[in-house]
Amino acid sequence: MSTADKDGGTAGSPTVLRMLLGSQLRKLREAKGVTREKAGWEIRSSESKISRMELGRVGFKERDVADLLTLYGVDDEQERASLLALAREANTPGWWHKHSDVLPNWFQAYLGLEATATIIRNYEVQYVPGLLQSADYARGVILLGHNLAPTDEIESRVKLRMARQQVLSRADAPRFWGLLDEAALRRPIGGTDVMRAQILHLLELAKLPNITLQVIPFEAGGHAAAGGAFSILRFHDQELPDVVYMEQLTSALYLDKREDVDHYAAAMERLCVEALQPNDTIRFLERFVDEFYPVTSR
Repeated sequence: MSTADKDGGTAGSPTVLRMLLGSQLRKLREAKGVTREKAGWEIRSSESKISRMELGRVGFKERDVADLLTLYGVDDEQERASLLALAREANTPGWWHKHSDVLPNWFQAYLGLEATATIIRNYEVQYVPGLLQSADYARGVILLGHNLAPTDEIESRVKLRMARQQVLSRADAPRFWGLLDEAALRRPIGGTDVMRAQILHLLELAKLPNITLQVIPFEAGGHAAAGGAFSILRFHDQELPDVVYMEQLTSALYLDKREDVDHYAAAMERLCVEALQPNDTIRFLERFVDEFYPVTSR
């Protein structure tokens, strides 16, 4: 795999490459019967550092990888060279690096996953999903959390969000399945004109073959994911588990344990059943936009 330099387009993000390398190192360690504690001592570090490396949560020093490969008995020069090359590539900054001044570290990890996922399933309660937002709507959402930020910072954040959306239009675009609570549609973020344009934008995006959109109307009552928004990401490489992502105010949760992922996947499946089906969603949005956000005379 290799990373691309264009905004929003990548065949293998640093985040996922670290996960792949970490998975390989874990398998080599377990095959050799080496404990994490011993492996940590070998690279002048700790057991917890090995755990973070194997989960792909930290960067890799080539020296550490080389020492671990020696400890695990990897003598084949071609195999060593391949894994060391993977370590170098995993340390290459992602396309979003130039926006690092407005990106918290915990969100940079998500961008790496999003850029490489083959399927992205997203449930939202308060806002239109970030990948489906218009620039004006995105600006309104960003201002809610950064109302005191200078204009150039706000615009940098908007530009970043628009760059993210290129993932949905590239040649190997992932399949995006969005479930949107009606509550998000009733919040006129940015004003009624902006909200009308946003819903019309959703109608256009829903025509794309890789985008499926479902609305959960109020009449559906309570539902399986009343606890809040979350995303589930799946990757082409079978070595990688599905990842559940849940954003919080100043941090995020990343869940990849099978029992956790299965729980959220089951909730997502129930939401798909409870929501309006895609064709019904389009008809709902067409009626909704004219009823709640009619064209205003100027």
